[in-house]
Amino acid sequence: MHIVLDETAMAAAGKGNLLASRLIHRAHTETDWFLYVPACALVEADRARPGTAEHIAALPGATIVELDLPAALAVARQETWAQAHTEYAAQPTADRPEGAIVATTEPGRWHGRPVRVLDLNP
Repeated sequence: MHIVLDETAMAAAGKGNLLASRLIHRAHTETDWFLYVPACALVEADRARPGTAEHIAALPGATIVELDLPAALAVARQETWAQAHTEYAAQPTADRPEGAIVATTEPGRWHGRPVRVLDLNP
C-alpha cells in the first residue's frame, strides 16, 4: 500500500486524527506499507500548524519526497505547490505502477484530479 499525505493529512496527524495515526503506524510496522511526504506539502502543513514538519519528518515510516527537477516542473504548472507536489508524488512509477493514494481531510479539493483519495475524516 502506497500512501501520500497531503498537508491537511499531516496537520490532522499532529492533532491526533485516528485514521492518520493508523496509517503512520502501519507504514512503520508493516513491510508492504509505504508513506510518502511531499516536501512542499510538508512546508504548507507547518505553516498551518507550526511544529508539524518536525513531527512528520521524525516518523520512522515516512519517506520525504524531495522537490527534484521533474517535480519542480510539475509544480510550476499548478496553482499551489503543496497540492501539485502531492499529486506528482502520487503518480504511477516503476516501483508503484498503480500510483499511490492521497490521504487527506479535504477530499473535495481532489475532485477531478488524476489521483485516488483516502478521506481521513471520521
